[in-house]
Amino acid sequence: MLSQKARYGLRALVELARAGGGQVTSGELAIRADAPRKFLEAILLELARNKVVVSKRGKFGGYLLGRPAAEISFAEVIRIIDGPLALAPCVSRLSFRKCDDCPDLATCSLREALLRARDATSDVLEGYSLAEAAACEGAEVFKLA
Repeated sequence: MLSQKARYGLRALVELARAGGGQVTSGELAIRADAPRKFLEAILLELARNKVVVSKRGKFGGYLLGRPAAEISFAEVIRIIDGPLALAPCVSRLSFRKCDDCPDLATCSLREALLRARDATSDVLEGYSLAEAAACEGAEVFKLA
């Protein structure tokens, strides 16, 4: 399940993409993303550490995307904020480990379905960029439930 933290992060990044390369203050991003400012600032700091955004300090500071919006996928952002997309660690590509209660990976009756779910989720989220999201009309599109 997508966390509230990831929702706020995605909303803020879509707003930065809509800014067309211009910088936006954290206060303005909080308003546009309908997110608590302090919480959003912590999310933006995490995104800055991962070079998704760049922060400019000072009176005329703010945030801007670290690279073109078309190069930043929803999957990348969700992985930074929430961790692996996989529903179980035994099907994760980036954080693989055997499940604690699984006696044998080869005979696990759940693994095939979880692999398919991971692949389908990854395909959709890897293929959807901030640029595509920014091109959608209406902010309510990103008020993910």
